[in-house]
Amino acid sequence: MPTDADRIAIDRLIRDWVRAVHAGDLDGVSADHADDIVMFDVPPPYAGVRGLAAYRATWPDFFTWQAQGAEFALESLDLTVGDDVAFAHGLLRCGTPAELAAKPDLRLRLTVGLVKRDGRWQVTHEHHSFADDSATADDTELAA
Repeated sequence: MPTDADRIAIDRLIRDWVRAVHAGDLDGVSADHADDIVMFDVPPPYAGVRGLAAYRATWPDFFTWQAQGAEFALESLDLTVGDDVAFAHGLLRCGTPAELAAKPDLRLRLTVGLVKRDGRWQVTHEHHSFADDSATADDTELAA
């Protein structure tokens, strides 16, 4: 049965990841990721990236963009924790000041899958996406 310690560890792991991303700290970003990580990201490749080396290779361009003054801040986080598998989903403010001023509701959606291996939680799946804001009002109502 999962414990409060598991929930606390996962919450801390994700919040530490957010801080590392914001700081442009590649070692911190990848610290709790499994060697067999699969990530689906906003930019291509559409088939995602597989493996820790490929995951790490995606971050330098983001860090360069973020250094222009972009925000990367966790706004909400929900956890579902089992004995050895967990997932989390949340929303982040992610954008430059101009982007966030033009679209104040802009949020990056985050989903993280974790596995407990040898007593340690590791991220095995990570997914980032933005909502398709070209949807019509009717489409939005259907999704609600």
